[in-house]
Amino acid sequence: MDVKNQTLLIESQYFPSVNFYQALAGYENLLIEKFEHYQKVSYRNRCYLAGPNGRMILSVPLTKGKNQRTVMKDVRISNEEKWQSLHWKTLVSAYRRSPWFEYYEPELEALYEKPFEYLLDWNMACMEWANNKLGLSQTITFTDGYEKTVSGVDDMRDKLVPGIVPEDSPVYTQVFEDRTGFLRGMSILDLLFCEGKQAAEIISQAK
Repeated sequence: MDVKNQTLLIESQYFPSVNFYQALAGYENLLIEKFEHYQKVSYRNRCYLAGPNGRMILSVPLTKGKNQRTVMKDVRISNEEKWQSLHWKTLVSAYRRSPWFEYYEPELEALYEKPFEYLLDWNMACMEWANNKLGLSQTITFTDGYEKTVSGVDDMRDKLVPGIVPEDSPVYTQVFEDRTGFLRGMSILDLLFCEGKQAAEIISQAK
């Protein structure tokens, strides 16, 4: 997508996909939609990893979020189960042999040990962590109400959905690529663990 405005409007995602960051490249500002209704089967509460047997899903369990009439800012995480511990163990299992996992491990493990009540807060913490590792400096703000059409921004809300990945998605070397072939549309974590400090350059080149 060509950058026509300075601001990208998009929904929050759990450790956003590589394609999220591909879309973000070139923008000065990021506007996160927080007044939309939660949508099931989306990147909002799930991210995808490249595992030894193919695509793996990490899904944040929700309470009211299962009802699509719930406004995104009010969607609560169900912390009855130790989902953060499970997600972390899955990440360790899938990426412990990747070139850069140990480099990011201490800070990322600490993030997975912090309690969160709301999905939006967790998503933002994940995105801010990833943005920091990518060296991004976009100004991040939130919508103050829901509008179907927003002027002066490039609206990417609901344009990125699981299972539909742009053909120009960045290509890089994945841990289990020899077994599964290259898997597109993975979480930014996959790119960071595999390419480390080259991740931002790979995204910009694909843009």
